[in-house]
Amino acid sequence: MTASPRPPGARPDSIPSSPAEITAAWLSSVMDEQFASVRVEPVGTGQTASTYRVTAESCGSTRTFIAKLPSQQQDVRERVALGYRAEHAFYTRAADTVSVPLPSVYYCDITTDASQFVLLMSDSAPATQGDQIRGCSEADALLAVEALAGLHGPRWCDPAWLSFEGVTMPKADADFARGMGELGKVALDAVLSGLGDRIGAADRETLTASAALFEPWLITGPDRFCLLHGDYRLDNLLFDPAESTVTVVDWQTITIGLPARDLAYFLGTSLSPDLRATTEHSLVSAYHHRLLAHGVTDYTRADCWTDYRLGMLQIPLLTTFGYAFAATTDRGDDAMLAMIHRGCQAIRSLQTLELIKTLD
Repeated sequence: MTASPRPPGARPDSIPSSPAEITAAWLSSVMDEQFASVRVEPVGTGQTASTYRVTAESCGSTRTFIAKLPSQQQDVRERVALGYRAEHAFYTRAADTVSVPLPSVYYCDITTDASQFVLLMSDSAPATQGDQIRGCSEADALLAVEALAGLHGPRWCDPAWLSFEGVTMPKADADFARGMGELGKVALDAVLSGLGDRIGAADRETLTASAALFEPWLITGPDRFCLLHGDYRLDNLLFDPAESTVTVVDWQTITIGLPARDLAYFLGTSLSPDLRATTEHSLVSAYHHRLLAHGVTDYTRADCWTDYRLGMLQIPLLTTFGYAFAATTDRGDDAMLAMIHRGCQAIRSLQTLELIKTLD
């Protein structure tokens, strides 16, 4: 990754507050290269930030970049400012220490109060964003879980993570877990009332039972930890089928916790229930094998499978919080419903709630 980040506390005029301020002059100043003109177009359907493709002309040649700014809705921007801090922290202080496939970052800046933020990256086209509603194939899932091991493996149980600044959720202690448990109930109420009868009875029951276990789940289980992506799902992955590669984006929810929470969240939300049931053992094995290749020791395949089952509660935690605190869109609601349905099916199939109770 090539990065030219600045520390927090940037001058506000160095950060565009809207796409209209992503000008040729601004791009020239941060890239130290002269651009004659730019065209800025929205891409993606981000609910907590706004992303744009920047097409820039320079001396007869054309280059494209991806620029990420805070949400253009002020209330959303204020609610998720912690996420902008997290993404800045990841790219400026963590990205070069792990082996997960990332876009090149040319500029990353944030103000002290996180009210303004910009991330200028390489354009990964022709790679395309995964489709959370449609789900993915076993082949794409394999790419994703092996890439995930590149995030977790290189700094597995590194004590430095415990004091890493910028995470949206630190490794939980009793007080933090209690607060998250209470907040989770509020978020669940928002989901159940907002999505109503679009959530089936069985899934409503699973969501309710899961929310009641958020507090013990956050502090129960094996003492294995690392930096988590936190929202490792198809909408945050760019697949290039021609090259058989995947690129991971959207680092606004980095967390410290049980590594397999990322794994469970991805497989539980990205595969149809039938495909998950027939492939999850082999995909968990592929993830475990790649961890060992990154130097992880004293971690058996059986431990990995148990952690995977345990990690499934990441799905109701993230989906309820995401719905409650981000901007809503029709497409976002459809994606949330797909994730909830697949995730609740996985929780029931893997008997995750029963497992958590045995560890309490």
